[in-house]
Amino acid sequence: MSIKCSVYIAASVDGFIARPDGDIDWLHKPEYAESDGGDFGYDDFVKSVDILVMGSASFKKVQSFSQWPYEQTPVIVLSHRDLEIPSHLRGKVKAETLAPGELVPQLEREGARHLYIDGGKTIQSFLQAGLLNEITITQIPILLGDGIPLFGSIEVELPLLHRRTKSFGNGFLQTKYEVVYAT
Repeated sequence: MSIKCSVYIAASVDGFIARPDGDIDWLHKPEYAESDGGDFGYDDFVKSVDILVMGSASFKKVQSFSQWPYEQTPVIVLSHRDLEIPSHLRGKVKAETLAPGELVPQLEREGARHLYIDGGKTIQSFLQAGLLNEITITQIPILLGDGIPLFGSIEVELPLLHRRTKSFGNGFLQTKYEVVYAT
């Protein structure tokens, strides 16, 4: 397959992407603002993406934001339950029930070249299916103590190749890995 599947996500030092109730307000502390106004490479990453694939819990969380953050990026929400897509997001968001191993080849046949995979369970399912190529984690300098884990139990052991680590003045540490699957 020539399609690329990437993760670009923030996590606490203890590996959580949200509090137990899904809250992510800890990501938006004023002291975390980068002095140069940068976005930690996020805009460049999103510009390289054809489609964002997320789970229904992430979709629900993003809908609570004051504005839809993915105006230029089509979104597929993986859900095995009926999913209500608000009228203002129709044409931008599509619900899908396919497993990652079925979805990725379909999207590749439709011309997609780079998928952004988001949400804990969705990331885990793509790892288990052997479909993630790279993972970029921005570690936020906070210990949450409990919450929704980034990886949880992925039921496989996967070596990662370190590609780069960058530190920021606000204490963020961003590391990019390539996922290595046994051949």
